Amino acid sequence: MQLMARLTISLPAELHQALKEAAVKRNETIGELIAESLVAYGVKPEISAIELVRQARLRSSMTEKQAVALAVAETGASRSRRSVSPRRNFTRSR
Repeated sequence: MQLMARLTISLPAELHQALKEAAVKRNETIGELIAESLVAYGVKPEISAIELVRQARLRSSMTEKQAVALAVAETGASRSRRSVSPRRNFTRSR
């Protein structure tokens, strides 16, 4: 069993309601939905990234220099795509 941490966040009421509805529709808990979303967004523990690189090195014929250059290029491309994608602006009403 994986050790789980607790987290308290504040969300606008309409976003909280949408999150609850999405969790019910997918038959998941809110925590599972948030964790899945974070992973999809690219938020991963450092150890996961290190393991991913280790596995890639085992399967690749690239040199370390080539691999680093490719990783830098792909990271830059990913960030560029993310910066132009539309994001919803959820503001707190007072």
